[in-house]
Amino acid sequence: MTDLATHHYVLIALTFVWSGFVRSGLGFGGAALSLPFLLLIHPEPVLFLPLLAVHLLFFSVWITHGRHLFAAWRGSAETRAASRIDWRFVRYAFTIMILPKLAGIIGLITLPGHIVSGLICLIIAVYSVGYIADKPFVSRHKITDITFLALGGYASGISLVGAPLIVAVFASHVAREALRDTLFITWFILTSLKIIALMLAGVDMQWAHHLWLLPCVTLGHVLGMQVHAWLQSGDTKLFNRVMGTSLLLVSSISIASLWHA
Repeated sequence: MTDLATHHYVLIALTFVWSGFVRSGLGFGGAALSLPFLLLIHPEPVLFLPLLAVHLLFFSVWITHGRHLFAAWRGSAETRAASRIDWRFVRYAFTIMILPKLAGIIGLITLPGHIVSGLICLIIAVYSVGYIADKPFVSRHKITDITFLALGGYASGISLVGAPLIVAVFASHVAREALRDTLFITWFILTSLKIIALMLAGVDMQWAHHLWLLPCVTLGHVLGMQVHAWLQSGDTKLFNRVMGTSLLLVSSISIASLWHA
């Protein structure tokens, strides 16, 4: 990112604050709801995906186990309960997702940047319509489960934006009290595979930029935790519609700019 202007760095920092805010506030979507803005700044997904992947890896551990580790350090017995993870469903889901996931990673590495950017923007545009209509993806049949998991695995491989499709399936089969930890262990495994593949392919992981971007994501994470309770108890329809409209607008602008490039 050495060839970017100063205002680009400022915009990237603000976008990573937004990424952390969304991830902790909603429980998913840190990458999906940040990539459209990052691609407007610089239309090269392979530049930002290593950064998003490492951040997701770090915060998936923090969100899943940080509370329990903090409770153990304080000696609190009432909050020291082990995280609940539905490993049976995780294993089932990965038998479906693993091959599409690998295919997506290969596509990220081998396809031209503008094609990958266009695919990412199209995927997010579809997601945004669901937010606007307050109609998230729902899976109620085995065929739909397999379709959503396969597409979610591919989207996760090519761009880290497969969460809405994957969540739709997990929410239908995993107990509510185990859903959050089960999802985050899933993100951890998916992201680990992606990071290993990127490193083996010789992709620049942008390690130096983590030094200044990780505090930005942490700030967003803390802010997101503050509004998490409000999102759980309040009316989220307006929030979803504003976010969905913004994403649809940004994705449309990104697609138009790529089309005329």
